[in-house]
Amino acid sequence: MLCMKNTPSNRQLKKLWEYVEFQNGYAFKSNEYQHTGFFIMRIKNVQDWYISLDDPQYIALAREKEFEKFILNENDILMSLTGNIWRVWLIQKQHLPALLNQRVARLKIDLRYIVAEYLFYFLRRSEFQKVLMERASWAAQKNISVKDIAQIQIPIPPLEEQKKIVAYLDELNATISKLKSEYQSQLAMLDEMRNSSLDLAFWGSRERAYNLNNWKWVKLGEVCEKITDGTHQTPTYFDNWFVFLSSKNVTSGKIDWDNIKYIDEKQHIEMQKRIAPKKWDILLAKNWTTGIAAIVDRDIIFDIYVSLALLRPQKNIIDNKYLLYFVNSPSAKQQFNKRIKWVGVPNLHLKEIKDVELPLPDLETQSQIVAHLDQVHQQITMLKTQVNSQIEHCDELWQSSLEKVLTQGVE
Repeated sequence: MLCMKNTPSNRQLKKLWEYVEFQNGYAFKSNEYQHTGFFIMRIKNVQDWYISLDDPQYIALAREKEFEKFILNENDILMSLTGNIWRVWLIQKQHLPALLNQRVARLKIDLRYIVAEYLFYFLRRSEFQKVLMERASWAAQKNISVKDIAQIQIPIPPLEEQKKIVAYLDELNATISKLKSEYQSQLAMLDEMRNSSLDLAFWGSRERAYNLNNWKWVKLGEVCEKITDGTHQTPTYFDNWFVFLSSKNVTSGKIDWDNIKYIDEKQHIEMQKRIAPKKWDILLAKNWTTGIAAIVDRDIIFDIYVSLALLRPQKNIIDNKYLLYFVNSPSAKQQFNKRIKWVGVPNLHLKEIKDVELPLPDLETQSQIVAHLDQVHQQITMLKTQVNSQIEHCDELWQSSLEKVLTQGVE
């Protein structure tokens, strides 16, 4: 039997099922989706602290009677049951009308005993997450059942005390959220500074390119000895062996060497016939998340998927970091966006990549530009690290306050 730790001795422990009705969602068919009607609350919509409205899907309002038992109401709590199983949200008027989809649980609260916001805050405790993780099953990803959640015991204070706790946490949440919003604005400003430095280096170079003898406009295909992509075959993965990268590994502008997949020697040998990546090559995401590049910063044998393009600069013509800065610049991004082909997923074809134009000075000038951008971006990175540290502190403050108030009450 599960029991939440750090429970006050003066509060009664109750299993969730005693005051909460649990319900699984319905498996709506995608061929029945409409452009308006009941919003289908899918697992991708239930995010951490908010409801995502990306890729909205609907079921016709005329089918209200047919799906009556899955219609969501204000003060229902939603919880994701697969993947990130700690995502919860409290349904409000602006989310309605909506229907409950599969792999999302509805917690319908008996409001005579529990204030909806109190339970919502309680489910946000890190201690509650630990209990969920202990109960989750593992297949391809984490899963938890409503039966397991319903058996969890939580302390239930009197309604008046619940209301005081909610009022306190609402005010604290608003204060911390405002502070985090200010920090997020600072991060956005720093990103804008970064983009402005690149704009100045490359878009600002257009006039120089027309007026100075040591500047010219060239295409990527003219300054790279090779522009190609990885295997077009979906690989079979193994627990270890040869490293295999895809566009998911370059989304931050640096190669993520921690979350990698592996292939066996047979597949590796075949893929190396197409392209053998090496240190200082540039990898460009060309499917899904497009136009983000990273430099190969270590000497390691690996292979790449079709979602990555490999750019190998001609060293006697272009500095590899100069090329990297350009490919990640707003000016390059604009050209990539104009060339994206939409066939199911956004895709940059190799020919389109080769035709992207960039301003090219002599190698000495390139080195000067790289040195300047290195200095500017190093300072921006340092400032962003400091701001992110403040955001983490806000999260820690919120979680510690949540733990204290829900276990000790409001003084």
